[in-house]
Order: sequence, then C-alpha cells, then structure tokens
Amino acid sequence: MSDLPMQLVTAMQHRLAQLGDYRLRIDGLPGPGTSAAIVAFKERHGLRGRDFVGPLTLEALFAPDAKPVLVPPAAEGEPPWLVEARRHLGLREVPGRASNPAILTWARDLDQWYPGDDVAWCGLFVAHCMSVGAPDEPQDFNRLGARAWLAYGQNSGIQLGAVAVFWRTHPTTSWHGHVALVTGSSRDAIRVIGGNQGDAVTETWISRGRLLGCRKPHGADLPPAPDARTGALSTDEA
Repeated sequence: MSDLPMQLVTAMQHRLAQLGDYRLRIDGLPGPGTSAAIVAFKERHGLRGRDFVGPLTLEALFAPDAKPVLVPPAAEGEPPWLVEARRHLGLREVPGRASNPAILTWARDLDQWYPGDDVAWCGLFVAHCMSVGAPDEPQDFNRLGARAWLAYGQNSGIQLGAVAVFWRTHPTTSWHGHVALVTGSSRDAIRVIGGNQGDAVTETWISRGRLLGCRKPHGADLPPAPDARTGALSTDEA
C-alpha cells in the first residue's frame, strides 16, 4: 500500500471508518492500522485477506452495498470502553514471527513499547479500550503487566465494565496475571472480555477464586455485572 497516493489513502480511511473497520486518526498515511482495516474488510467480503489494494478491492470498498462491521449489541448501561472491546471480539494474534498489525497499532497510538504479539498483550488490549472509552484517566504504570492494573483508577466491585485483575500460576508467589473487562457474573465465576485469551480477543469465564481486584476510572458510575449462568472456565490467557 505504500505506493498509493495520499489522497486515495485518505478516502479509503474515511470509507473504512464509515464501515467500522478503521478507528484511528485519518491521516492519509498507509500504516499498519490501515493495512489491518483493509484486511478485515476484504475477508468480510470474500476477498483474499492481504493488504494489497487493487481495482476489485476499491470497487468493493466504495460500493453502496458494502457490508459494515457487525458489532454485538451492547448491554444496557455498557460503558464506552466495553463497547470498544466488543468491536475486537475474534481478533487473533499472528502465529510465528509476524504480529497482528492491529495489536501493534494499539501500542503505537499509546506510545507504548511493545515488540510483538508473542509477548502477552492482555494489558495492552485493556489499555487501548480504556484510552478510547476513558481517555482522561491516567495509565501511569506498567500497562503490559496485568497485575499492575491494580493501580488503575479507583477500587470497584464486580461491576459491568470494571477492569478485573486475576492471578495466574499462584496468587502470591508469582507475578503472572491476567486483566480483562467484566461483562457478567455468577456465584462461582466472572465473565470477561479480554485479549490474549486463547491468543485472541474472546469473551469467557474466569473463576472468582482467581480475582485479585477490580478497578474503574475515577467517578465512573457502573451498574452491577449482570447475572448469568457460568460457562466453561478459561484455562489459557497467555
């Protein structure tokens, strides 16, 4: 895409934004965010999933019947950062040495050092969602460290959209953790949307026994997490 004129890239970004594939700054520059949006658009329209833009791609992109991104419906009272999280359900890291450009774009936009998606990215996913939905709340800690999110904002109960921090390996003798956003709860578990869950953005259940704490932006008025029947518990968050 680097050989495309800036005017065309700008028009593509505007159109991809209309369809819900592109959520970054419209700057006319063919960066990784634009490439990821093109790939997602092409795959949704039955075209080969690569960032090459030729006549078939342009015809499909600017066609009046181009299909927008289908976003799962938001629950009543769902905060904007959780709406943003739902937009990325199904996004997967790239196996091997390559990385999903969307994940790298989150890091770039946050001015966050991040070498590639073989490094755990649950914290990066939450950082992206919270920067979109609560841009005024500081993230002045190691955002890539899941347990570091216990320093975010203010304490919260198990509420809809709360940032939930869980232990992995061991609750006290290990630094390993996982961070995700609360979407529901049951007596035994908490339902969350998170990144790096089975190497993807998914909605899953995590045992309440693993919860270290929940946080929310200062002053955020969050409703209780809706009750739901417990599903299969996650066992793979890294």
